[in-house]
Amino acid sequence: MVRQRVRIRFRKAGDLRLIGHRDLVRTIERVLRRAELRLGMSEGFHPKPRMSFPSALALGIAGMEEVAEMELAEDCPDDEILLRLSAATVPGLDFLRAELLPDGAKKAQIRSSTYQIELPPDRLAEAEARTAELRAAETFFVDRPRGGRPVDVCASLEHAGVQSGKLTIRLAALGQGGASPRDVLAALGLIDLELDGYYLTRTVVELQP
Repeated sequence: MVRQRVRIRFRKAGDLRLIGHRDLVRTIERVLRRAELRLGMSEGFHPKPRMSFPSALALGIAGMEEVAEMELAEDCPDDEILLRLSAATVPGLDFLRAELLPDGAKKAQIRSSTYQIELPPDRLAEAEARTAELRAAETFFVDRPRGGRPVDVCASLEHAGVQSGKLTIRLAALGQGGASPRDVLAALGLIDLELDGYYLTRTVVELQP
């Protein structure tokens, strides 16, 4: 049986940012079927496509260079995979690169993620001041809206800065205990921006070597 592992880089933008991760997975599965690419399936009574996403994108956040890995049950060159996916895709979902993985290659793991959000002109000075304070802090705990333990934003924060009217945030991947970009917005007093029509975009997903 052929088992060919492929790593895909894709963009999730436009109205598609308003669907959740499970709906995104189903959408990509449908695109794969339309592209006539045969997915490898798990064994057992309820076989599932062999697909993985090293970091699920939260609802409402766009992604410029997301990562997915999948197993195909057929041999297919990477350039043809990309061509077929691009021809079968839906608005807001753009396939950027396809890379065939060698046997034994480890699953992709996130090292860090970078996010941006546009700022209203009248909030720039506030954002710059609060960002400087956060960078200088050793710890900064925020409460999450659905309860649970407060999270230390500084433990994950690698960079925060305001430039050209945008806030840029880079967060190290620390698993369940790590901060999210919305935790950083809360720490900066900017969590209300999403209610006013501004939205986060994940611009870079850096993988572990």
